[in-house]
Amino acid sequence: MAKGLFKSGLIVSAMTMISRILGLVRDAVVANLLGAGLAADVFLFANRIPNFFRRLFAEGAFAQAFVPVLSEIKEKHGDDKVRLFVAQAAGTLGTILLCVTIIGVIGSPVIAALFGASWFIDWWQGGADGEKFILASALLKLTFPYLFFISLVALSGAVLNVYNRFAAAAFTPVLLNVAIISCAILLHDQFEQGAYALALGVFIGGIVQLLFQFPFLYRLKILSRPTFAWHSPEVTKVRKLMIPALFGVSVSQINLLLDTIIAAALMTGSIAWLYYSDRLIEFPLGLFGIGIATVILPALSKLHAGDNKEDFQKTLDWGVRFVIFLGVPAMLGLIVISPLIITVLFGHGEFMSGDADNVNKVSMGVAAYSVGLLSFMLIKVLAPGFYSRQDTKTPVRIGIITMVLNMMFNLMLAPFIGYLGLALATSMSASCNAFLLYRKLSEQDVYQFSGFSVRFSLKCVASGLLMAIAVYFLAQQFLWQAWGLFEQVLLLFSLISAAAICYFALLFIMGIRLRTIRDA
Repeated sequence: MAKGLFKSGLIVSAMTMISRILGLVRDAVVANLLGAGLAADVFLFANRIPNFFRRLFAEGAFAQAFVPVLSEIKEKHGDDKVRLFVAQAAGTLGTILLCVTIIGVIGSPVIAALFGASWFIDWWQGGADGEKFILASALLKLTFPYLFFISLVALSGAVLNVYNRFAAAAFTPVLLNVAIISCAILLHDQFEQGAYALALGVFIGGIVQLLFQFPFLYRLKILSRPTFAWHSPEVTKVRKLMIPALFGVSVSQINLLLDTIIAAALMTGSIAWLYYSDRLIEFPLGLFGIGIATVILPALSKLHAGDNKEDFQKTLDWGVRFVIFLGVPAMLGLIVISPLIITVLFGHGEFMSGDADNVNKVSMGVAAYSVGLLSFMLIKVLAPGFYSRQDTKTPVRIGIITMVLNMMFNLMLAPFIGYLGLALATSMSASCNAFLLYRKLSEQDVYQFSGFSVRFSLKCVASGLLMAIAVYFLAQQFLWQAWGLFEQVLLLFSLISAAAICYFALLFIMGIRLRTIRDA
């Protein structure tokens, strides 16, 4: 089982790497065109709201409820029943999303006022930040429809994943980045405010992603006319599982949105600093954490449907071990070399002209988020341990506890260290979330962290710490701040290569081999 998952995980990670690299290119373009000032704050605000709902409903609650039910139908009833179920799910979800999208576009000023209350109040009182509210209301009319398209993309991708067509679903996000980059470059000068070009790119990207998946569904002979079936037994089952799942695996997105609301009340630039920091964290998280989570959920769902408890636990233990293997060096490496990464990606154009200290501020944000990177990854693996068994009630309880803790940490830290307090609070609450998920799985006798995985993890931590120390002192030998971009890029790739060689060599010395990582 683990060998197949390892291969599938590599495929998803490879496709995700392409998407994440283009995502960083996209962010570099945004930083170059908009900087970290008013326009960047507002565009990132308008883009985060539909993305929040997308991750909450589509990739979060819906996917975690839909995949186990779909896997069960495929195992027990065959493709004809799958085709009917997909048509019913697509028709029901699409109808609801269309209504929500229309309401969101018409009510964009209300949404902007709700999530950017400080901007609305300033607009109401004729303050300086009133311009942010007006621009946010306009941009939301372009970005909010993305929710409709990407949610159907998530449904299509879930079907492809259940049929082990991981590459197509994992490649799809590349098209969004291509659309945003293209619109930014070609249309930026066509608008008085360049943020409109980026928002249009989000809209177009949603359409292109949905159309891209149709041929793959057609080859599987899954495509059929969508049907609204609110009371269908299978759709009802998904609906009941989905409601509590809203607060489960998507709790980190709720925390990020709460951070955005609070950051809107802080000094100008706070939203942008948090966004760019989060984007660097999203690279290893998407590459490794989400990549493994994507392939492990269908596998666990299949094992649960077959009542194979021993392989279920082994597969979950392998997933935890795999994210620790890659998460530890990613976490430590980001902390050590984030200033150089940020300078290479964003340190030019409007990003540097607005505030010369932007690199340092984003770098500190990356360090604060990195503290919780491993926890973010573990959540992606541990949560499917519940959802694959169609248990969505337990994660909701843990999610509520975690959200309360996040707000408490925000209130404790933000007044003293501003946006850094928000990033650190998110990391702390994620760590609590991962711990509570594991403890509950252990109490339910579903999963125990094996002795082998404990020894493996200690070796990863030791190798990662030695690697970080070596790379830190190596980086200090160069005055790269005064270098040109080409030389900085060469140094960045050299440091990353040195870090990888050092980490894997240390693991090899400690007795870790490829089969140790690949096999359960």
